[in-house]
Amino acid sequence: MKTSIIASPTPTLRIHRDHLKRVRPIGTKWILKNKKDERGIVIRNKARLVAQGHTQEEGIDCDEVFAPVARTETIRLFLAYASFMGFTVYQMDMKSAFLYGTIDDEVYVMQPPGFQDPEYPARVYKVEKAMYGLHQAPRA
Repeated sequence: MKTSIIASPTPTLRIHRDHLKRVRPIGTKWILKNKKDERGIVIRNKARLVAQGHTQEEGIDCDEVFAPVARTETIRLFLAYASFMGFTVYQMDMKSAFLYGTIDDEVYVMQPPGFQDPEYPARVYKVEKAMYGLHQAPRA
């Protein structure tokens, strides 16, 4: 859980508000994993909060479900051109790039299990940044 907090300095869920009747909140759940070394010994416990996106209905909660990806032909053309021109091409991977996208739609999720506010149990969170499990997340 510590890694997620460091990786996402901007909180994914920020606005704590009363449940809106026109919007159906999406449930959340914790995914717990153990990271093991080559001998099978647990070296780190990992946790991440995910939305139960399988409950979203297309046309009601979201419009389209897709992830924008460059076509293979485009990538090959770029690499061929870079090779022809003598350019150096670098590749990199961001560990948590998925969590930095901003959600355009109005999406609300329920309070995480085990972290409900006892004073306001009916309140929900408005999602501002991409969250694992949402249909809108790959497009963010």
